[in-house]
Amino acid sequence: MDKYLSVTAITKYIKYKFDQDPHLLNVFIKGEISNFKRHSSGHLYFALKDDKGVLSAMMFKSSANQLSFNPKEGDQVLVEGRIGVYESRGAYQIYVQSMQLDGVGLLYEKFEALKKELAEKGYFDQEHKLSIPKYPKKIAVLTASTGAAIRDICSTLDKRYPLAEQVLMSTLVQGKGAKDNIINNIKEADSMGVDVIIVGRGGGSIEDLWSFNEREVVEAIYHCKTPVISAVGHETDTTLSDFVSDVRAATPTQAAVIATPDINALYQLISNARQYLTKHITQSIQQDKHKLKQLSSYYKLKTPSLLYDQETQKLDELQKQLSRNLEQTVTRNNHKLDILQNKLRITPIYNKTFQYRQDFDRLNMLQTQLVNRIISQKRQALTSKLAQLDALSPTQIMLRGYSIIEKDDKIITSKNDLKIDDDITINLKDGKINANVKEIR
Repeated sequence: MDKYLSVTAITKYIKYKFDQDPHLLNVFIKGEISNFKRHSSGHLYFALKDDKGVLSAMMFKSSANQLSFNPKEGDQVLVEGRIGVYESRGAYQIYVQSMQLDGVGLLYEKFEALKKELAEKGYFDQEHKLSIPKYPKKIAVLTASTGAAIRDICSTLDKRYPLAEQVLMSTLVQGKGAKDNIINNIKEADSMGVDVIIVGRGGGSIEDLWSFNEREVVEAIYHCKTPVISAVGHETDTTLSDFVSDVRAATPTQAAVIATPDINALYQLISNARQYLTKHITQSIQQDKHKLKQLSSYYKLKTPSLLYDQETQKLDELQKQLSRNLEQTVTRNNHKLDILQNKLRITPIYNKTFQYRQDFDRLNMLQTQLVNRIISQKRQALTSKLAQLDALSPTQIMLRGYSIIEKDDKIITSKNDLKIDDDITINLKDGKINANVKEIR
């Protein structure tokens, strides 16, 4: 039986081996945090995993207090520690002494922190966004001089709206010097008087796209007075430049679509407008021709005196009637006054009657003035109408150098009303000319 070891004994032996192995006393491991828990004691318990393996981990409170970040589920981390055995469970684990985010994790942490800061300052607020002009004359394209992005943007601009001038500005989109180059080109494009700026590049990792997350680049876009369309990476890629730009495009091709109208749609719009105007102008001309023809055939326009002779006669009759009525009124009132004078011979009453007569005479004079004023106003109105009618008189038209052509006492308004060898009468201001049609052009 002595050859059989207890579970405790074998576990202690394995632990002893782990503790004595110099390769396990100080190991460096990178992985993703999962099953993260922070114990009330301050110790951290979690697992490190990659695509094919999982390693239990724990970190004592004293070491956890030295961390420069708050670990969380999914963080990619670099850890340093020793591998040991936890006897109670018979499981090995790493006792983490230090931990930091790996390169990608640090970038994500920096991205989120800067995004939060800029959002709180209002950099991404809609009120700061500029509108993209409907018909741009000049478009600046900031991207690498080679690659799919510039080909996609230029080919789309050429196809959709060749009227716009393209200003291509070769720009470093990643690596050393990219940040400063992007900033300088944005400022230069903004000073050139272009209508819109497209800043774009193809897809890539967060490290590849990091230049477009730099604070200085974001500020350059924010302060740009020209509308900026951001087309950085593919649809799933998002940078701080996308948030601060006036419009974010999922791809470089979409950026070119957003920046321009479709010229084929514009052609159709112009065609529709031309048809609309042609239709309504033609209708208006036909209506005016019809009105002119009706007026030309109106018998009173041929003899304008018919329009005002009757009115003149009515005015004369009205004037005579007013005069008769006035005379009759005066006579009637005088007669009444004489009767009253005969009946009232007492001196005080006579004096009062005399006063009444003076009042009556004054009223009679005012009545006469009023009647004359009414007659004058009516006469002025009639004179104005006569002048208007006279202007429409064929005689007045002919006095201005025009003539009226008749055939069989019918006014001719179109060459289509005549044919060769027709006899016509040309009415002029001082007479008529009988003529024969020899040619119609």
